[in-house]
Amino acid sequence: MKKRVLTFLLAGIMAITMPITVMADREDAALDTPYVSLGADLTAKEKATVLELLGVTEEDLKNYTVASITNKDEHEYLGSYLDASVIGTRALSSVLVEGKEAGYGIQIETQNITYCTVGMYQNAFVTAGIEDADIKVAGPFNISGTAALVGAIKSYENMTGEVISPESVDTATDELVTTSELGETIGDSEKAEQLIGAVKEKVVEADNVTEEQVGEIVDQAAEELEVDLSEEDRQKIIDLMAKIDELNLDIDALKEQAADFYDKLEGLDLNLDDIDTAQVEGFFAKIWNGIVNFFQNIGN
Repeated sequence: MKKRVLTFLLAGIMAITMPITVMADREDAALDTPYVSLGADLTAKEKATVLELLGVTEEDLKNYTVASITNKDEHEYLGSYLDASVIGTRALSSVLVEGKEAGYGIQIETQNITYCTVGMYQNAFVTAGIEDADIKVAGPFNISGTAALVGAIKSYENMTGEVISPESVDTATDELVTTSELGETIGDSEKAEQLIGAVKEKVVEADNVTEEQVGEIVDQAAEELEVDLSEEDRQKIIDLMAKIDELNLDIDALKEQAADFYDKLEGLDLNLDDIDTAQVEGFFAKIWNGIVNFFQNIGN
């Protein structure tokens, strides 16, 4: 059941790859108008429940920008990460997004969301490029909330007129799936989100780290959090971080947008200075020596 619900939110993150017209810079965004995305498969009763949890009335919706998340969206954008049977047949998660002034960060509140934690959302939203917003995620009953990620991104694009890149969407989706599945594997969602968050922070901070270095960062974080990782899970995290590294995220923006989450990681002692850089230095030395030899051979 958990995996099935996980899909609903993840679908959301991918739906944003659909092209939209760029309408305005963030400075011109209509921050005073809430944006709502609703699961397309909600029954009338379920919709009423969700709206109540979001603090929205049917009358309010007349003045809001409303989008719909379909199960087709979920399968289209989550199919490469989750089995069709896991994605399921109904989109239920819904989300309310209210834009805030620059520097506010991402604040998240959930109702009836049992699988995706606030930390998982914050990490994925920051990776996707969402900034400065109050976001409420709700389900009509206990669900994972995966479809809401799609909705949050759709609503954010509608609000700002900014298109989130397919690469950011894909990476954020991968991050949410990987973190959620890791939480299930190790039996601790909070440790899973902390492990991914800590490794992500160090990778973004260091920039252009090698796969070997990322592996060492993962090992350090797992040891600090007393988490036993399988080789498969370890490699999934390394592969995810390779994607994150390519996005060129800003470490200060990362911490600003999810300040409360990264404050929790301050106690972790992850030291990049402890990571062996000999392999990196050796790699560049080989390149330089190759260049030198090339020109020496020309001279001969």
